[in-house]
Amino acid sequence: MTDTHQTREADMAETPKRSLTRHLPLAIILIVAVTGFFTLRDYLSFDTLSDNREALLALRDQHYLLIAGGFVLAYVAIVAFSLPGAAVASVTGGFLFGLAAGTVFNVLAATVGAVLIFLAARAGLGATLSEKMDASEGKLSKLRERLRENEISVMFLLRLVPVVPFFVANLLPALVGVQFRNFVLTTALGIIPGALVFTSIGVGVGEVFDRGEAPDLSLLWAPHIILPLLGLAALAALPMVIKAVRGKTEI
Repeated sequence: MTDTHQTREADMAETPKRSLTRHLPLAIILIVAVTGFFTLRDYLSFDTLSDNREALLALRDQHYLLIAGGFVLAYVAIVAFSLPGAAVASVTGGFLFGLAAGTVFNVLAATVGAVLIFLAARAGLGATLSEKMDASEGKLSKLRERLRENEISVMFLLRLVPVVPFFVANLLPALVGVQFRNFVLTTALGIIPGALVFTSIGVGVGEVFDRGEAPDLSLLWAPHIILPLLGLAALAALPMVIKAVRGKTEI
């Protein structure tokens, strides 16, 4: 009896430690994100890219693989820690590597960074909320069931609609228990249209700098850009609409 009682006390003592440990990755991300917002926003900018573009191009020509690897790792860090400068990084990818390779590097880095946020959130706060939702009844339980039925459609909507901040689109799925494989699939595919736009801006950014101007990121809202994105979002929502019309589920 004594040994059993001691074992239970030891397990109870370790439970808070385990809880704190699993929240640690997300806490680190939030701390770095806040610190980076105040310390790096003046450095991760188009002015910095303009001032160092010749040096960057020279390094790329001399050490292509090294610079490409360093760029991807830097972009992963920017996304994973929600640092300022994600748009600058995407434009830089196009400037240094062209449309094809730049888009591949941008999508790869953004996907890996998003996955790191997702895993950090799911291991901590996401696990807690997911357990509560699984154990709940009533409206919350029905909401969770409908989400599971339409995970891929909802995730594509989060990626394709430009008004949803990237950090939110990475964090929210982890908090509501989206499956890992669906998160990776919809992230990798869903960010391609936006990555193509930003990368294409980077391809011609040298001429923009030569005119003494800054890249015009409002291009994302131009009708010939935003309308196709909204069309893709409508296609992503179509399965949910069809299910609702057939009476199989509710939106």
